[in-house]
Order: sequence, then structure tokens, then C-alpha cells
Amino acid sequence: MSTFQAPKGTYDLIPPESAKYLAVREAIATPLRNSGYGYIETPGFENVELFARGVGESTDIVTKEMYAFETKGGDQLALRPEGTASVLRATLEANLHKLGNLPVKLWYSGSYYRYERPQKGRYRHFSQVGAEAIGAEDPALDAELIILADQAYRSLGLRDFRILLNSLGDKECRPVYRAALQDFLRGLDLDEETLRRADINPLRVLDDKRPDVQKQLTDAPLLRDYLCDACKEYHEEVRELITAAGVSFEDDPKLVRGLDYYTRTTFEFVHDGLGSQSAVGGGGRYDGLSEMIGGPALPSVGWALGVDRTVLALEAEGVELQLPASTSVFAVPLGEEARRVLFTKVTELRKLGIAADFSYGSKGLKGAMKSANRSGARYTIVAGERDLADGVVQLKDMESGEQSAVGVNEIVAELESKLG
Repeated sequence: MSTFQAPKGTYDLIPPESAKYLAVREAIATPLRNSGYGYIETPGFENVELFARGVGESTDIVTKEMYAFETKGGDQLALRPEGTASVLRATLEANLHKLGNLPVKLWYSGSYYRYERPQKGRYRHFSQVGAEAIGAEDPALDAELIILADQAYRSLGLRDFRILLNSLGDKECRPVYRAALQDFLRGLDLDEETLRRADINPLRVLDDKRPDVQKQLTDAPLLRDYLCDACKEYHEEVRELITAAGVSFEDDPKLVRGLDYYTRTTFEFVHDGLGSQSAVGGGGRYDGLSEMIGGPALPSVGWALGVDRTVLALEAEGVELQLPASTSVFAVPLGEEARRVLFTKVTELRKLGIAADFSYGSKGLKGAMKSANRSGARYTIVAGERDLADGVVQLKDMESGEQSAVGVNEIVAELESKLG
């Protein structure tokens, strides 16, 4: 046993399980790459103020969950708890919005950090794939992102997820709703911290998961009843575009995302097979975030999908991903001359894009064949002194068990033909 272990609330991704996570990331990224989204990567930590302004000072993320620290130089930094604020900061810093091609469409994949009570589906270190369309106010963009996420999940074989959809209004109509909600909340039996949150951002209270609070919110005013005509029209067009694409969704008038920057369209992907941590992803429009962090007005929309929870959702549905074999050919040399010859052949196979491995160390035939079996290789090449003297190697089909002699100089072409 090692002296050290992974920190509480974290986990190590190790083979073969890690192959699932790579496949999920690739499945989510593929529709984005096919739709004009370019890859962006930002630092794992940022200025604390970026998240305090963008995510919201009253959110649990900023007040309770963010890993914040002071550097030796006195800078106040935080491990990133989410991706949108960082991507928008990078966009502004690089002036991508000034290149004349809006929206700026970006996708990213990385690790994020929140100090939360660890449980299945909720970790202190987690992985997400996200997408942002920055600089355009268009219902078609909102619909596009929802459709692409649906496409990604279905390409993985997921079927039992639901899309929840709502509108949070804008700077014109939300203040009226905010005042009505605050009046309602002041009449409830809430603790001081919740009442304080209601004064800063009452929508946060709607997101409170405690049963005693939710029970009191049954008759809370709904934002949809306060939407201005422009927001109603915008939201209806989003709904129509999603419907026309054949994507099913549920209207959820109480849906509130846990970040302060959302406006208008907001959505969540949930999977009922995951228990209390049912959200596998979500996002929405954030038209005012750029101005919050010191940039110009840049209406934008985006989402982030949890890789960890998507894997759990696949397991809940019993979906087995069709993963490519990590090794297609395994070479077993018997003797020093065979080691030299087969190592050369393995290198040639790899150059052709064929996944090949080699029996390293001083294993006998029995031990080396066990390694070949464990590798999952379809074919094994075995060669000893007598084989090389005859100018051949032995090629074994690990599925059928059939074995045949193939010329040393023909083995690479033979395997390329069989595996091509």
C-alpha cells in the first residue's frame, strides 16, 4: 500500500475504465467540431474576482465551494469551479470578438474543482466538456447547442435523459419578477442565511434543494408569468426550433441554474437513474456576463456536460460502449535475435497506425502468452531461433486459436491486410 492516496472527493482514472471517459469526451466533442466550434484551453486557476463577479457572490460555488488561495506574490487566485467565465475572459483578452466573425464558437474539455460533500456523482475534482457561442443574440444558437448536446448523448446510446427548458427573462422583465419573488419569500419561514440570499438574488432560493424550503415554494410566483413580449417571443422561437429538429424537452417553469450570469434561455439535462445527482449537464444564455467582467456587451450562450455523470448515466442504462481495442497485435520474442526482429516489426506496425505491443522483460513463452491474452490483441506474433532460421514467424489468431507461419518480410503487410 502506498503512503499516499488520492485526496478526499477525488479519484484516479486508470485503464481500462479510463477508456470510457475518453470515448465520452470524444462523443461530446465530435458534433461541436462538425458545427464550427474551435478548441480552447484555459488555465486551471484564475483571479478570484473573475468568478465572484461572473458566477455570483451569493452562489454556493463562490461562498462555500471555491478553492481560493493567495500566492507567494500576494495574488488572490482560485481553482476554476466552472468553465464559462474563463473562456469568456480568454476571448476578451485575445480580442477574438473583434476579428469580425461573430459568434465566436469555442469548445473545451478539462478538470474543475469545487469543495463539496463527496458522494456518488459529486466530486471535488470533476471533468466537463463545454461549448460557448459568444457575441450573438439568436434563438437559433440556443437551439443549436441544445440539439448538439442531444446528438452527443444519443450517439453514446443514452436514451433515458430528459431536457428541461425555461426562460429567466432579461434586464427588462426580470427586475419586476425579482421584486415579486422577494415579497413572497419574506412571508415564508426561512432561516437568516436564506433570507439574506433572497435579498441578494432571490432566484437562488428557488434552487434550494432542502425539502422544507421546497415545500414552502409551492405557490411561488413563476417567472414565465412576468416575461416581457420580447423574451416570450425569443423563448417560443427556441422551443419551435428544437421541436422542429425532433428533440424532445419538458418546460420547467421552476428551473434555475446555480450561476448568476444566466438570462433568457436556460436548460438542464437530467437522468433519473442517478438519484439525487440527476443533472448530467446544463447551460443557458448569459447576455450580461461580458459586461460583468469588464468587457463590452457580448450576448452569448453555452453549456457544460459532465463527463463523470455521463459515464454513470451510461452505466445506469446498461450501455456498453464499443471501444476500440487498445492493442491489435502483440509480439512474443523467444531469444535475443527474435527480440531485435520483432521489435522492428512492432515499430513498423505502429507507424502504419496499427496498435501493437511487445513482451518486455525476461518472460518465458507461457508468461508472455498470458500478457498477450490480457492485452486483448486480436493477433499474436511469436518467433524463436528456429522460426527465424526458416525465415518465418508464427501468427496466431487469438479469437479462433488458428496459427500459421508467415514470412518475416511479409508479416507487416499480412497484418495490415487483416486489420485494415
